[in-house]
Amino acid sequence: SFLEKRVLEMEDKHTLQLKSIKDEKDQLQVLVARQNSIIEELEKQLVTATVNNSVLQKQQHDLMETVHNLLTMISTPNSAKNNFIAKEEQISFKDCAEAFKSGLTTSGIYTLTVPNTAQEKKAYCDMETGGGGWTIIQRREDGSVDFHRTWKEYKMGFGDPAGEYWLGNEFVSQLTNQKRYVLKIHLKDWEGNEAYSLYDHFSLASEELKYRIYLKGLTGTAGKISSISQPGNDFSTKDADNDKCICKCSQMLTGGWWFDACGPSNLNGMYYPLRQNNNKFNGIKWYYWKGSGYSLKATTMMIRPADF
Repeated sequence: SFLEKRVLEMEDKHTLQLKSIKDEKDQLQVLVARQNSIIEELEKQLVTATVNNSVLQKQQHDLMETVHNLLTMISTPNSAKNNFIAKEEQISFKDCAEAFKSGLTTSGIYTLTVPNTAQEKKAYCDMETGGGGWTIIQRREDGSVDFHRTWKEYKMGFGDPAGEYWLGNEFVSQLTNQKRYVLKIHLKDWEGNEAYSLYDHFSLASEELKYRIYLKGLTGTAGKISSISQPGNDFSTKDADNDKCICKCSQMLTGGWWFDACGPSNLNGMYYPLRQNNNKFNGIKWYYWKGSGYSLKATTMMIRPADF
């Protein structure tokens, strides 16, 4: 009958719907299982990442502790700061020659003490040039330090022994009046040439005698005539005019020096860079090597006992 046929159709349709629902349920179960698997994998990765993060945090802590220790070491006096500042010895010597003879043959910064005084100075020791043992009393190389200073500053010294500096007239005076010293002046121009002047007798008088320089016996390649008047002149600075000219050489030429009137040299003059170093009357001058208007690239004044 029609009614039976209709019931059968509805049962078939219902059966299909149930089958469709079951299929969707199976698919959802598969999807849920897959999602659970992914979640488990992510949880494992999270655990691994957490462990790695802990390891990284420990490594970071260890690294920061190492950096802190290094900074502490660097800031501690008498530590090796770099290859240029070889080592500041705790043992004190009167000059670099004495340090060299004690077995310290590495160039670098040393603590020097004048015998019978409490005066100490940090000085750069050249332990290589001409057999070593040289105490550097002046160095110019890049214009980083202003050399137009007062009498007191030249007396006590200024600058950085690792770079440009003036050791100090008082220290050099006391040192060179205890025994005979030689003075070597090393010069560099802007064309790559080098020259030197070596005096076999050098000393500075006391402050009362205005740190007059005494020089004798010249050899070397920076001129057959001394560019510092011999036997010597009084020291002048911008606030202490002791030269032989009414023009006040230190103020006019800049820097502290043993000016004559005003003389053929001034290694403490204004520092001029390349291409600005010609025709400069107030530059770093050594007349009997490069003339009056040529400003040098670098200079070093070093002393050593004559009996070294």
